[in-house]
Amino acid sequence: MQAIKPVLRSKDVAHILDMSPDDVIHLARKGKLRATKVGKYWQYRYRDVTAYKRWMEKRD
Repeated sequence: MQAIKPVLRSKDVAHILDMSPDDVIHLARKGKLRATKVGKYWQYRYRDVTAYKRWMEKRD
């Protein structure tokens, strides 16, 4: 079993949320998905991504 990384890249988040990495970055820039920009890369905490996913599922 693979361990879950506490910090994810946009590509990883895109896979979890079933969207493109560009859409993930757009959500981060708009402040809709919590993220931190380190240099030119965005980093996301796993718990923030799962919380956003649960919130999106409730909206449907």
